[in-house]
Amino acid sequence: MSFLDQVREAGIVGAGGAGFPTHVKLDTQAEYLIANGAECEPLLRSDRRIMEKNAADIVRAMLAAAEHTGAKKLVIATKSHYEEAVSALKKVTTGTKIDLHLMKSTYPSGDEQTLVYDVTGRVVPAGGIPLDVKTVVSNVATLVNIAGALDGKPVTDKIITVSGAVKNPVTMEVPIGTPIGSLIEAAGGFESGNAGDYEVILGGPLMGTPAQSLEEPVTKTTGGILPLPKSHKLLSYKHVDLKRQAKLAKAVCCQCSICTQLCPRAILGLGVTPHKAMRALASEKGKLLGNTNSLFSCCECGICSYYACNFGLAPSIIMGNFKKALMGEGIKPKKEKAGFVDPGLGVKKIPLKRLMSRLALVKYDRDAPFIPFTVKVHEYRIPLKMHLGAPCKAAVEKGSAVKKGTVIGRPEGLGALIHAPVNGTIADVRSDMVTIKAE
Repeated sequence: MSFLDQVREAGIVGAGGAGFPTHVKLDTQAEYLIANGAECEPLLRSDRRIMEKNAADIVRAMLAAAEHTGAKKLVIATKSHYEEAVSALKKVTTGTKIDLHLMKSTYPSGDEQTLVYDVTGRVVPAGGIPLDVKTVVSNVATLVNIAGALDGKPVTDKIITVSGAVKNPVTMEVPIGTPIGSLIEAAGGFESGNAGDYEVILGGPLMGTPAQSLEEPVTKTTGGILPLPKSHKLLSYKHVDLKRQAKLAKAVCCQCSICTQLCPRAILGLGVTPHKAMRALASEKGKLLGNTNSLFSCCECGICSYYACNFGLAPSIIMGNFKKALMGEGIKPKKEKAGFVDPGLGVKKIPLKRLMSRLALVKYDRDAPFIPFTVKVHEYRIPLKMHLGAPCKAAVEKGSAVKKGTVIGRPEGLGALIHAPVNGTIADVRSDMVTIKAE
């Protein structure tokens, strides 16, 4: 079986991002292959633990991917203060053609396009992807899954940090489909009070999204589970009232442009202008957005909303909505050559500690050691869409027995196979979900 076939059969998708099918991403030729171990957001620890625990697998997967893609420059990018991870990586990269690129702890250092520039000095064009500058970027968790694929192991589990307002922050490897409430239980539960006093963010605190319930399942792309008290200031940005934002923009937005000056994509010359988004919202004139194509370069990191604006405005949310509206009209991004990189890039990177202080997250910045997951789960709900592309179609029927690793979902078009995360019986099959009753 070829390398790409092994990756495809394992059902691997980008574990640290939107879930792009990895066998499609690696079906190319490139000059650079970058392993992203920068762990972009505060509070998360999963990538760090993966590098500590699976450094040899990361190297093995990189060498295999480089042989297939023809990449000659192999780089693992991570933060210098991840001392145990760096030590583990140095041991396994010695004598190989893989270099380590160590960075300061700034936000959003794990952003793909920021990372590409830091490592290669090349700017991914607006509307483009890293391959446009002969680069492939893969998260360290994805690379560990590739190493598993080389051994015939499909993706059935996910390594996740549970932090925030829990008693004992932890990092665990759990079956896909595990309800997030079980992971909070494994972390000792909420720090105090009742579950109703908290809201759970899936992912990092800035780019993560609120969970609908504690029954929501872990997917192939879930990076973190972060409960926060409902009174926490950060949560107000997760439920932005667009009408109120428009009124605020009219009343207080002075077009100071600090949001744009600190935007990591604007700094790279990609034309993202959050202040113009607020101007267009306030005036209800879309033409004041300027170059609408630049909206597609917004990574929604939230710096403009959470850090730059002193008036409580949320440009990242507004731009995200404008972007969705454009896509809803069938408008797609066009590749445009980047402008000039801001010479002040080095001093405009935001220290993670300062960001956490601004967002009142310092008290939650605690170690999250790796522990085994021992909570008993009776049912696992596995979504049939955990990747970019079309949803999978169920490949099993209600009542049938499955073993861990059995294919339970097949893509029709762009997508990735989905496998049973545990041994058990198929309890329910829907168009969007397969439920397994565990043995």
